[in-house]
Amino acid sequence: MTDDSPQPRDTGKVSTFTEWRWPIVVVVLALFGLIAFIYILRTPERLIESAGKGAAGVAEVLEDAAANFQRGTITKTFTASLPEYESEKGGLLELAKVTATESFKSQDELKYDFRWFELSAGTTTTEIRVPVTYRYHLRMRDNWRLDVADGVCIVYAPEIRPSQPPAVHTDKMEKSSDEGWARFNVEEQMIKLEKTITPTIRKYAANEKHMNAVRENCRKTVEEFVEDWLARENQWGEGKFRVVKVYFPGEAEEAEAIPTPPGEKPKGN
Repeated sequence: MTDDSPQPRDTGKVSTFTEWRWPIVVVVLALFGLIAFIYILRTPERLIESAGKGAAGVAEVLEDAAANFQRGTITKTFTASLPEYESEKGGLLELAKVTATESFKSQDELKYDFRWFELSAGTTTTEIRVPVTYRYHLRMRDNWRLDVADGVCIVYAPEIRPSQPPAVHTDKMEKSSDEGWARFNVEEQMIKLEKTITPTIRKYAANEKHMNAVRENCRKTVEEFVEDWLARENQWGEGKFRVVKVYFPGEAEEAEAIPTPPGEKPKGN
């Protein structure tokens, strides 16, 4: 007869695992907690080290930027920032514009000489009044020189040049004429006078009188141009540059009158 009664199971191993299961879980959790605690303790040190490196990098960048605006390097920094132009003359910086009404007058007298006397046929007088706009500029690719003196950016700018030819406002031109009793050449004289306007105003634009009249306006434009550049480079304001002084060719004596900052040798020594 077959014995179908259930056989007793070996529960020794199962009982052992059950007994140690929760102690093992506690140990594992404690181990993870210890690792996390050590990581937290080390994190501020890494953050301080990283912040220190970042601050050192920023300080180095600022130091390099400041070095670009010291005596001996500021000219190179400025000229490197100017755009490059392919044309022969380079880019033009318009400095000043002024409009004046110019007058042009011509007189032509005719006389007949006879054996015993002289007869005047009269004088033809023609006059033209017309507004003319003069513009002045400098070439960006011409030589610039910048210097530093006690918070002052000293700029030795290129020469002022007249833009040629000046603009003649023919729509506002006024003409007048008067001819002698025996003269019939008003139209001819007027045409001749009109042809002299352009070459005459070209000379006017470059003469000393007109150049001196616009010099201070030109100086102001260059000052603003350099100030804007310094502002873009974060070099304008308290503790940086506060004044820009501009000198054009021929003004060397005035430039040399600037007080020399303490610890610096006067120019030319």
